[in-house]
Parts: sequence; structure tokens; C-alpha cells
Amino acid sequence: MSRVRVYTVVILIIVHVILIFTQLGTKDTQTSKKHKTGKVHLLILSTWRSGSSLVGQFFSQHPDVFYLKEPTWHVWRSMYWYKAHVLQMAVRDMMRSIFRCDMSVFDAYMQNKNSVSDLFRWSFSRALCSPPACDSFSRNDIVTEAICRTDCGKYPFEKIEDTCNTYSHVVIQDVRIFDIKVLYSLLKDPTLNLKILHIVRDPRAVAKSWEQIKHTLKFDKNFILNATDAKASDSEFKVLKEICRSQVDIYETANSEKLFPLEGRYMLIRYDDLVRHPLKKVKEMFSFANLRLTENLSTWIYNITHGKWQAKVSGFQITPRDALYAAQAWRSVLTFETVNKVQNICQDAMDTFRYQFMDSEEELRDLTMKSVLPRRRDDFKWLAQTKNE
Repeated sequence: MSRVRVYTVVILIIVHVILIFTQLGTKDTQTSKKHKTGKVHLLILSTWRSGSSLVGQFFSQHPDVFYLKEPTWHVWRSMYWYKAHVLQMAVRDMMRSIFRCDMSVFDAYMQNKNSVSDLFRWSFSRALCSPPACDSFSRNDIVTEAICRTDCGKYPFEKIEDTCNTYSHVVIQDVRIFDIKVLYSLLKDPTLNLKILHIVRDPRAVAKSWEQIKHTLKFDKNFILNATDAKASDSEFKVLKEICRSQVDIYETANSEKLFPLEGRYMLIRYDDLVRHPLKKVKEMFSFANLRLTENLSTWIYNITHGKWQAKVSGFQITPRDALYAAQAWRSVLTFETVNKVQNICQDAMDTFRYQFMDSEEELRDLTMKSVLPRRRDDFKWLAQTKNE
């Protein structure tokens, strides 16, 4: 073969390789643009017993939403010898994969992935109880956790990824992020355009709710604290102190324009406001997430927050209840000594999120005295959601 022909072949090969990479790059760009414009990604960020389970169900029951409740539990459960803060990067990376509907991330944290029911709290996802995950219900049905658990757990695990890919909105509810700066790479990723819905609640109500199901939360408590602190008599208060600190840090970091381009991508909701005006607040949250509140879902939300139930319920079940009464139950259940201690260890959270301090037993029991103060007008000047409550 002549030298000229060799050069010609080499040039053709180079051109061919360039064309291949150009096509791949074009395809990736198109995929990226499609991903960016075609999917809405929302993280419901909160902490234990702060109302995020109820908020999660508002989103889960929407026919356009693929929702998972606390999938990062698998990170903690499989790497229990580490401390909670150490695993935040792993928690973040799992979120990234889920937002991309890549469920292979669970391979590293689950020994068994045989069926959908192997996923932690899978039955709280209405999407996993309707096609293509399960044929028992339609996407427009309101599906309770109990019914879903009975009818839809037997389907193969692969259905989770298949289902995720068919939805326009991917929503994760999580309680295992203590520092929003950990999410920096997700917030900077233009293909995700991640939005954060931050749910906070009166620390005194959190303390009361935590006490009711503290045995259920024993693993989480031990994980947050070291072994010595977890066994201390005041361990619940130490957990509450860490919870309050982290929620204030998340809020203050998000309120700073220096770190994140969060304009229009962060929204703070006080659970205490939500239970007072559920439909109004749900409309605001849905608008933030580019969702429309359907008539069917609106009726369900009203009924679930205006039930007659006023007694104690254990666990994480979402049942019809008098949500406003439940939110104020701490004032008749907790002693003033406990309330005062919570106010002291969570003073920054009380001030930041605008909760009224109770200075006596009389004030605690006097329900005409408001425990929730109006939001400040200067909160988030650069956001649309800055109106005084």
C-alpha cells in the first residue's frame, strides 16, 4: 500500500472517529436538554416528626408525581458504623441517581432487590401502586399506604425504575441532610434544576411527637448520637438540639445569596401554617413545583386535614384527622418543665422560625395565646414567596 493511501486511510479513520464523538455529543446534549426541560425535581427537606410525611403524601397522590419516602434510609442501615454527618455525601449521591431514575444505586446498599416491597417505605408511593408498577389502581386514584402494601408489593424491583421514567415530576422526601451545602453539586447541576421545599415545625410539637414514637425512632436516634450519648437519660433532648441547629443552619445558608443560586428554587413552609390553611399552602407548594391542584386531590387534602380524630396515633400513618388540633396537642400534653427545656435548647430555632415563647404554666395552657408568630417581611427578599403569613 502506498504512503499516500496509508495517509488517506488514517485521515478517514480520524474523521470517522470525530463524527462518532460529535454525534454522541449531540445526542448527550439533546438528552441533557430533554432531561432539563422534561423533568421537575423536588426535594422535600425536613427532619423527623416535622410534618414532611403529610406534605409528601400531598405530592405522592398527584398523578404527575413519582414519589419516594426516605429512600436514603438504606444508606444509614447498610453503613450503620459511621456517623450521620459522614454519610451525607452518600445520601446526596443516592438522591442524584434517584432523580435521574437510575435505581442501580441501591445495589450498593441492599442485599436483596427481588421485589418492590424490598424498598424502605415503598407503599407510601402512590406511583408504585399504579401502572406500570402495579395494575391494581389507576394514576388518578387516591391510594392509601395500607391498601398499596396489600396489593402491590409483589412486583419486581425493576418496576421502580421503569415507573420513575414515565413521570414528569420526581419528588424525594428526606430527613437525613443536616447541611444544605452538601447539596451544592446537585443545585449547580443544570440538568436537574433542583428545587428544595424545606418543612419546619414548632420544636415543642416535634418533642411531643418524638416522645410518642421514640421506640420506632431508636435506630435514628442512636445514629445521630454516639453510643454514649444515645444511652443518656436526656438523649431525646440532645437529638432535638441537633435537629434544631441543623434546620436553622439550612435556612440561614439558603437565605444567603453568596453560596447558591437559589432564587425561586427554595421555599420554606412552616407545618404550623400548613395545618391552619392547608389548601392555600398546598396550592403555594404545588405552584412552586409546577403542579396543578386537581379537584379530586383538593377534596382528599381537605378531608385528610379536617377529620374528627384527636387521639394519639403511632407510627407514620396518614389518616383523616383534625390537623390543627393535632398541631397544638403539645400544649395540653407536655409539662411546662419540658416545654421550657425545649425552648432553651432550641432558642435559635424558636427565634428564626418565629415561635412564641411560653413563660409560665398559665401561658402554656391558655390556647387563646398564639404559639406561632407572623413571618418577618424581610425573609427572602429575592424570592417570590416572601409575603407575610
